Amino acid sequence: LIISFVTLGISGKSQLLFALVFTTRYLDLFTSFISLYNTSMKLIYIACSYATVYLIYMKFKATYDGNHDTFRVEFLIVPVGGLSFLVNHDFSPLEILWTFSIYLESVAILPQLFMISKTGEAETITTHYLFFLGLYRALYLVNWIWRYYFEGFFDLIAVVAGVVQTVLYCDFFYLYVTKVLKGKKLSLPA
Repeated sequence: LIISFVTLGISGKSQLLFALVFTTRYLDLFTSFISLYNTSMKLIYIACSYATVYLIYMKFKATYDGNHDTFRVEFLIVPVGGLSFLVNHDFSPLEILWTFSIYLESVAILPQLFMISKTGEAETITTHYLFFLGLYRALYLVNWIWRYYFEGFFDLIAVVAGVVQTVLYCDFFYLYVTKVLKGKKLSLPA
């Protein structure tokens, strides 16, 4: 019952894009072994992504709002694919796919935000989900600062994509703080 309620405001297209992100990012499972923990977590990310897609499109299909989830994902996938061929660290298949996953993750939330803008409002549980999804990505910024300061590591591709994604969340964060945290339902200004 709670899962069927949760799928009501969730964009299946965003979830499909996240599944594609983790699939293309973790293809190194077949070429390199780092640790049992690393391998397990990559498999869990991929499995949970596809399980979420299954739940939205199959198990709880009746609660999925396909009428409002109309963002055309090809407008994201095609440019991101082209950019990953042009701007990457190494022109090899795994590196291009990793770069594709980084770029795609930065814009994968757009179908969800588009869906909210189309309906004009979102359920409280959906807004909490989106807030923590954005917070997860914003914490990457802290991680990059930490790694640069203590390890001297800097990955321009990941940083630029992360900043783009965090900027996409800024308007949502503002609405979350000014409405949802005050007990009001998130509704967009008319």
